[in-house]
Amino acid sequence: MRPLHVVVVGGGISGLATAHRLRMLLGPTAVITIVEQSDRLGGKLRTVELAGRAYDVGAEAFLHRRPEAAELIAELGLSSEVVHPTHFGASIHAAGETRAMPSHTMMGIPASVEAVRPMLSSEGALRVEMEPSLPPIDLRGSDIAVGSLMRERFGPEVGDRLVGPLLGGVYAGRADELGLRATMPQIATLLDKGVGSLLAAAAMTMPAPPQARAERPPVFGTLRGGLSTLVEALARAARPEIRLGLPVRVLSWRSNGWRLEIGSAASPQYVECDGVVLAVPAPSARKLLGDIAPQASAAYGKVEVASMAVVAMALPPGTELPERSGVLLAEKERYSDAITPFTAKAFTFSSRKWAHLGEPVLVRGSVGRHGETALLQRSDADLVKAVRADLKELTGITAAPIEYVVQRWGGGLPQYGVGHLDLVSSIEKSVGELPGVAVAGATLHGVGIPACIATADAAAARVAAHLLGRVRR
Repeated sequence: MRPLHVVVVGGGISGLATAHRLRMLLGPTAVITIVEQSDRLGGKLRTVELAGRAYDVGAEAFLHRRPEAAELIAELGLSSEVVHPTHFGASIHAAGETRAMPSHTMMGIPASVEAVRPMLSSEGALRVEMEPSLPPIDLRGSDIAVGSLMRERFGPEVGDRLVGPLLGGVYAGRADELGLRATMPQIATLLDKGVGSLLAAAAMTMPAPPQARAERPPVFGTLRGGLSTLVEALARAARPEIRLGLPVRVLSWRSNGWRLEIGSAASPQYVECDGVVLAVPAPSARKLLGDIAPQASAAYGKVEVASMAVVAMALPPGTELPERSGVLLAEKERYSDAITPFTAKAFTFSSRKWAHLGEPVLVRGSVGRHGETALLQRSDADLVKAVRADLKELTGITAAPIEYVVQRWGGGLPQYGVGHLDLVSSIEKSVGELPGVAVAGATLHGVGIPACIATADAAAARVAAHLLGRVRR
């Protein structure tokens, strides 16, 4: 009997984690093929050499408090390579000033007025203090844009100065476009249970302000040699057949399995297999599912995507960085001249944040929110110039980089809009009716590395269960 064959479409972290889990479930004889449109594996995990240092220009860390990434890293024997951020905290630049990021908040939603008072005007602080006295929130199972809910309950300042910058950092999106249920599920769940107040809901998720001298578990982690180390380890463990530089054009059902048309339209290649996992961004999934799962395809088509760019710079040794890990910028912030808008949405002071990086001084600026297409059409040189000007305005640093890398991420950051969870439910229900097919990736249940790994594990388990059940019959 021929070995089982599964094709994983997409070679990012979701696809690689899927291939690894399939290898564990299907055993050494299974044929696992990864088809990736670009010329490299890893997707948004990419480590480059910058001034002699391994430096991530995509995702730079994983959430350590969520188990999937840490457990996978341990499974692959990489635990000794895990490092955590230094004690330097992050900051937010809003209303023309840079202040320490409040610690007693849930994605910017205050758990107490005292936690956010330094970020707000006296009027804004009063709005926060009085929020529990407003009529209770009643979503009745529906979803709502985060921005509109913040304004309704707190006035404009909490959304503009706290929640907006955080959502922009995570999703490259805007609070007025992102849905509460997908971006802040803990808050939505508490509101459904009748909590009725955002301040109270945040306090229940963050029950006590962190104590200054208390030992805190690390929130984030990364790998000493960069996150491409994880990519390489997954590829070794999964032992897939890797086919790079080949788009998948068509997915169709044959009499006893699946057929993929890959490569160019002029000279297509065909791969036949028993199972398929689609671990690709929403636009690609929409196209591939159009004929075989139209309901899922339509749902994917409603998920908008954002683009962004990372400008990574190595500054001369001895350049003095602020004593913080980085800064998020509120949308529509301007220079002190009140005319010039900031280009960057965030800076990471990497040599402050990660002790292992050392010298030279490494900094990255993140550029681009949903809809800012014209901004990202600038040349690399123009982006570097603009980001350097922003850095000077924020910190006074004028040193020219000794080396830089501009990494553009086009159209791959899903926007979790209002009703996103309904779209995901529709996708999974529709795809669930296809024999031996599953989906994974950041479009579904979270954009972070652990969330992507969780979708990969679920997809691999579904496909493996179908194929092994078929064999036993």
